[in-house]
Amino acid sequence: MRAADGTTMRSALILLLLAAAPAGGAAAAEPTANGAAAAAYEAGLRAVAAGDDAGALERFEAALVAAPDDLRSADQYRKAVIRSGEYDRALDFFDRLTAEHPGSAGAWLNYGYAYVDKIPAAGAITQVILANEALTRFTRSIEIERSWIALYTRGNSYLYWPTIFGRAPLAVADLEEAVALARKAPRRLPVYVRAWIALGDGYVKTDQEDRARATWQEGLEIFPGDPQLEARLARRGKELDQYLYEQLDPAKRVDTSLEPLWSE
Repeated sequence: MRAADGTTMRSALILLLLAAAPAGGAAAAEPTANGAAAAAYEAGLRAVAAGDDAGALERFEAALVAAPDDLRSADQYRKAVIRSGEYDRALDFFDRLTAEHPGSAGAWLNYGYAYVDKIPAAGAITQVILANEALTRFTRSIEIERSWIALYTRGNSYLYWPTIFGRAPLAVADLEEAVALARKAPRRLPVYVRAWIALGDGYVKTDQEDRARATWQEGLEIFPGDPQLEARLARRGKELDQYLYEQLDPAKRVDTSLEPLWSE
């Protein structure tokens, strides 16, 4: 995407638009059957309903200690972290959790999300450091399990780097694999469309607009009426570059909620 090459340091900050769906044995989205974890999760929800984020954090942490791959508990935990501003607590917690469960792909993935969640609260230089730390955790999750969620997450994150950093080809590689997994999924969730959207964006950033349009068109055939695909297909050249640049605006807080896993 040529318009991104002249950005300031702030617009070079890497922010992640994350959405996820299960595939190929990805970490479980539903609360675990583990009784202690399920009880802690429900207690955390009650604390949230009562406006007690401090109490919710403690309970969701207990749920994750019992079931480190539980994405739903992790999602609620990180939302409470954002509301309370307890970013460092979350990073310390996931550091301990991954040390205790080094083979937990879900724990490493959410460790990366916790870094992303802190980005808007940090200074410009620190934001870049946090984004790099997030990528490291996403990569560790992929090393454990090449799931749709992890590949989409890391691939999409690479898109937020200006092309001068040379990470757009890395985005394309991850997102091509994510799309391939989505094509083979026994149940195609609506959230999978985001892989087609992001892969097309990656092709634009690697000066392959024709491939981008073909990818978005394929996505539209699978997910008819998707507004993001339609908006991209309605633009070409510099107009498309500018549109994508605005979509990847680093000034916006990134939504790292995993709720599309179960709400769809």
